[in-house]
Amino acid sequence: MLKKFIIFVIDDLSESGTPAEMIAIDAFNDSLRTKGHWIFAGGLAAPVHADVIDNRNNTNLATGKPFFDTKENYSGFWLIQASDHETAKRLALEGSKACHRKVELRPLLG
Repeated sequence: MLKKFIIFVIDDLSESGTPAEMIAIDAFNDSLRTKGHWIFAGGLAAPVHADVIDNRNNTNLATGKPFFDTKENYSGFWLIQASDHETAKRLALEGSKACHRKVELRPLLG
């Protein structure tokens, strides 16, 4: 049975993402599709566009800023499926190389 994982791309607000990196990311995405690991991928807007919302107990709060005030942030992600953690880790290593950034691998629960 295939397990699901998320690979978060960690960026440093450098507005990086060269044409060569985009070509490598597209090739990695195609490889994920071809090998049956692809579920979904997407990029995220910069943290300046984040808004933490908290409506517990009907407080109706919106911060207008990101949850964490840090230079490093998640700039994108891949949702993948793999037979085991080692395969997912290998794919995360390939993704890191393709996008030329650090990534964080986490299994999805359930």
